[in-house]
Amino acid sequence: MYAQMTLCEDVDVTVLYCSDQGLQKKIDRQFNAEVAWDIPILEGYRSVFLKNYARHPSVYNFWGLQNWGIITRLWKAHRSVLVVNGWNYIICLVAIVAGRLFGHTVCLRGESPLSRELKKTRRGIALRRLLFGNFLFRLVHYFLFIGRENKAFYEFYGISDARLVFTPYAVDNARFRALLPQNSPEKKRLRQTLKLPESGVIILYSGKYMAKKRPLDLLEAFCLLDRPDCNLVMVGEGDLRPQMERFIAEKGLKNVRLTGFVNQTDIPRYYAAADIFVMCSDADETWGLSVNEAMNLNLPLVVSDETGCSADLVRHGENGFIYPTGDVRALAAFLDILIKDEKARLLASVASARIVSEYSYEKIIENLKAIPVR
Repeated sequence: MYAQMTLCEDVDVTVLYCSDQGLQKKIDRQFNAEVAWDIPILEGYRSVFLKNYARHPSVYNFWGLQNWGIITRLWKAHRSVLVVNGWNYIICLVAIVAGRLFGHTVCLRGESPLSRELKKTRRGIALRRLLFGNFLFRLVHYFLFIGRENKAFYEFYGISDARLVFTPYAVDNARFRALLPQNSPEKKRLRQTLKLPESGVIILYSGKYMAKKRPLDLLEAFCLLDRPDCNLVMVGEGDLRPQMERFIAEKGLKNVRLTGFVNQTDIPRYYAAADIFVMCSDADETWGLSVNEAMNLNLPLVVSDETGCSADLVRHGENGFIYPTGDVRALAAFLDILIKDEKARLLASVASARIVSEYSYEKIIENLKAIPVR
């Protein structure tokens, strides 16, 4: 997706889409299910879907998006701020080169965290320094960083503060907060609607059942807790489901629910019904927007240290805990603290709501509007 913006008193946005993924019901390989989002995502701005000339169109490989019409679009457009999201496709590089050639202010918004980058080999880093420093990054005017780790990534490759603009990863905070239960009876009724246990603490996971999200870590930690008064709800779907079901059956876990795929309209209800949120991903989780979603419903957090957003959104001991990725016992221990201490959960919930308010669409718009058109 590329957003062409002309900055006047307000932000005039035209989004150039290179794929209709998420609009039409298609197989999502990671969910391992047919997916089409059920909330309107084309309202409130202009959008254009560019023809894809790739022989095998796909959002899963570098050559899968070949929307050459973007060159003509950028050539004919008034000078604008051009936001290119990432460099994972050939069309991203084409958009950056064309944007620079035709006089636009080129902004690159990626999500790579430094912690993940440093896991690469010396040779790999040297090659990326060559490609980024001598080619790609020289064509970009401003780098839109999503959080601390992403900012550190750009600084690692020599980008100065003057070229860095904070555009935080955010969700529609208002949409999620609108479903925040006002009292215990309201929360109980919501649990009834979702057919969840009406009493006891509910621990929530929301994400694909896939390797990088390590859902089996949470199942193992929940097993270690051995608390029949607690329930674990895992919202999602994916390839690891058979393994998860085997583990649940082998350990005789009666109070675990695997929901299957839940669409955007209903996901906030699960956050609203829960008491604690967990994300246990590895370094391939470059952010983790489910954490933003959970915080908008005032949930305390237990998040792995390799999850990209942990450095920004989790204040250890304030709105939750950060534990070493893969350390199932540490995960169980922090969960146990929050389960036993209702006051700690309440204080953490207030902190979550305060912290996530700084990661908003409003902040993104404010900072984008400050970027000058060349």
